[in-house]
Amino acid sequence: MSAARIFTVFRKDLKLGPRSPIFLYAVILPVLMTFVVQVAFTSLFEPAPRLGIVDRGDSELTAAAEGLDGIQVSRLDDDAGLRRLVEANDLDAGLVLPPGFDDDLRAGRQPELRFYIGGESLASNRVILSVTTLDLVRAVEGAAAPVDVVVEDFGGGTLPLSSRLVPLIVMYALVMAGVFLTAFAVVDEREKRTLDALIVTPVRLGEVLLAKGSLGFVVAVVMAFVTLVLNDALGGSPAGLLVTVVVAAAMSTALGLVFATAARNVQMLFALIKGTGFLIVGPVIFYLFPDWPQWIARIFPTYWFIDPLYRVALQGDTLADVWWELAIALGLTLAALVAVVALARRMQARLAVE
Repeated sequence: MSAARIFTVFRKDLKLGPRSPIFLYAVILPVLMTFVVQVAFTSLFEPAPRLGIVDRGDSELTAAAEGLDGIQVSRLDDDAGLRRLVEANDLDAGLVLPPGFDDDLRAGRQPELRFYIGGESLASNRVILSVTTLDLVRAVEGAAAPVDVVVEDFGGGTLPLSSRLVPLIVMYALVMAGVFLTAFAVVDEREKRTLDALIVTPVRLGEVLLAKGSLGFVVAVVMAFVTLVLNDALGGSPAGLLVTVVVAAAMSTALGLVFATAARNVQMLFALIKGTGFLIVGPVIFYLFPDWPQWIARIFPTYWFIDPLYRVALQGDTLADVWWELAIALGLTLAALVAVVALARRMQARLAVE
């Protein structure tokens, strides 16, 4: 093996990579999927309450409302404009504060508080905004709440749907780069006969496979991190996240090399990936449906890297919590590489007679 020859092939593929549709898909589609989930999908199924405020006296209530998490607050200049936005369902509720509201409230004069509710707003948003407004009024008045609310969570710590979709997007990034980009780079050259011309030079088939795999590995690591950053899922353990992403990219690339050495042409490659694709992406379904028996996900080989990634990125686990799962993933990666060696020898023999 020659590191110089491997780097030469790697550099050539990296330079020509943007010309390949598969390379562009591996880079662009995870970003587009993130946009769809975080903007369109999340806003449709988990909308934040939207409150508009017309403040004619620079009330403390307005500043307090703008500092709340989970509520979108907009300041408006006139009552009529606020009414139109609420009636059009562009706002869930509207609040009009007259001049001197804070002083009148503290003096016990019961100032007028005009509160508009949108007819098409969600009932949950109406309740949230109504209760929040009453709490803010009491805070300005300086009075204590009449009751002490105790919240009990029956969700069992289940993450919101947008967070449970993150493993799907990260898995897609890993599969497109590690599996598909690696496999297609080899099979495409084999089908175009450029691989035959390459291996009659001092470059060996193993060096070509390492170079192709290195490109897929690098792109997989980069896109996995880009996807995690865009989804605000970096967790609290940088070292654990780095190791987990590297192991995930290594296993994805090893699977890509298995497909690369097993397929004789692009049509066969697509057939192999379609036939085994569920085994690769299957585990992510169990994060979308946490009520399903989770032990079934362990049957899938990619579970052993996607579950540590999910736990480190979204649940705050550290490397010490997931090392044994990563060890299993590394074992499966080594097994895949052993299969690659055997398949590469068969591929070498076929290239010699073709």
